[in-house]
Amino acid sequence: MKPGKVIGTVTLGVRDPAFRGGRWVVISPMGEEQLTGKNRSDVSSAWSLVAYDDLGAGVGDEVLYVEGAEAMQPFDRPIPLDAITVALLDTYSFTPPSGDA
Repeated sequence: MKPGKVIGTVTLGVRDPAFRGGRWVVISPMGEEQLTGKNRSDVSSAWSLVAYDDLGAGVGDEVLYVEGAEAMQPFDRPIPLDAITVALLDTYSFTPPSGDA
């Protein structure tokens, strides 16, 4: 799972019926700069991604998402999906790793 922030939504004209009940959101991955508050911008320097969301995440919400084959696990058949939201974050605590490892 990776942390990210929803920065937008996607509107589709046609979609696979398996996606009924959810929607698509644009997620900006959250790295150390965002998690520590050093970069308060909604957009990180990493590439943003589009993910399927059936949790009801809105713009500005912080989420956990998964990518790859794990994203298809909630479905009963293979579908064209590479990222899905799995949790809405209420609060989190992040301590950067020390260089003394």
